[in-house]
Amino acid sequence: MDFPALLSRAQEFWGMLDQYPVLHATLSLALLLAVALILGRVARFLILHAVKLLSRQTALFWLNDLLHNKVFHRLAQMTPSLVVQFGLVLMPVMNDATKHFIGNLALAFTILFQVLALSALLNALLDIYARTEHARTRSIKGYVQLAKMILFIFAAIIIVATLIDRSPLLLLSGLGAMSAVILLVYKDTLLSFVASVQLTSNDMLRVGDWIEMPQVGADGDVVDITLHTVKVQNFDKTIVSIPTWRLMSESFRNWRGMQQSGGRRIKRSLFIDASGVRFLDEAEQQRLSEVRLLTDYVGRKRAELKSWNLAQGEVSALSANQRRMTNLGTFRAYALAYLKSHPDIQPNMTCMVRQMQATAEGIPLEVYCFTQTTVWADYERIQGDVFDYLLAVLPEFGLGVFQQPSGGDMRAGLARVGGA
Repeated sequence: MDFPALLSRAQEFWGMLDQYPVLHATLSLALLLAVALILGRVARFLILHAVKLLSRQTALFWLNDLLHNKVFHRLAQMTPSLVVQFGLVLMPVMNDATKHFIGNLALAFTILFQVLALSALLNALLDIYARTEHARTRSIKGYVQLAKMILFIFAAIIIVATLIDRSPLLLLSGLGAMSAVILLVYKDTLLSFVASVQLTSNDMLRVGDWIEMPQVGADGDVVDITLHTVKVQNFDKTIVSIPTWRLMSESFRNWRGMQQSGGRRIKRSLFIDASGVRFLDEAEQQRLSEVRLLTDYVGRKRAELKSWNLAQGEVSALSANQRRMTNLGTFRAYALAYLKSHPDIQPNMTCMVRQMQATAEGIPLEVYCFTQTTVWADYERIQGDVFDYLLAVLPEFGLGVFQQPSGGDMRAGLARVGGA
């Protein structure tokens, strides 16, 4: 059977359907939907194929981000609803009320896929921005989430207004009357948005910053900043989610300044046993003057003290009237010289060894300096090496570290008493 004959048979069959309006309208609508779905598949194939060809050009690399976030998929999904909208005019057998309802339903789907395409576009723009230098210091993820939230709210209003065939302004006026309820429902969102703006504009927090917030159990690196939460990966690899508004209402410590300075502070004390502090005799002074780090200090100090004592006249014959070198002061000078000569201690930052107020646990001798690295593992290694050496060299000055008596000390003391 040739094509004209088939076409004639189809026209006869379609003419017979005029006697059954409901069946005619149903078949017409089914045919329109089938054509719309087929054209949707064709449009999706053509659009994606064309975009993939264009994305191979270096200058259009950003098209890959649009493809990855399915922007063109969402645009292609608008094709069936658009075909239905414009195809309804070719269906005279359908009454106007039904056409109007189906047209509004198709328009609602068109708006929905438009909104989804815009949302995917915002995600793509966020991915593109994440590769720029500014993304390291300023996160816009919170703003994108807020924009998407506003977009979906207005889209929902327009879609509902389209389906019920009412003006969107009517629904917006109703929302104005419910402003108090809306503010209550979105209280956390509004607080988080204001906090996010303040954190970003004042450059208080960036992705990659090491922050410490003990009240929420956070001590690690910021891995994500969103509208509602800030995610922190602790050093034990656990994740803590902090509400954004809490970072403005409560205090937290940001270690970024330390990392940018290039040096991390060492601030730790040696508790010296006070019973071992004494003056140095001539033999000890001579021995310590042969120590390379103390040669200049001992020579300068001995000359200074000798000059001062001679200026006192006959009263300097009494030892109480003399100024003399102490083992603690000499050790303090040695520790400072050791730190300044250490290759891993930052020479351009504060470096000192200071004596703090004596306590029941001994005399605190605080080491205050900065390492030349901010890497945690290297910092701990350097700090350990410094205090290992200082603890080991203390007996050279006749000093010892104070520590609480242990069970071994008590047994040794009782054994000596028993032996006596």
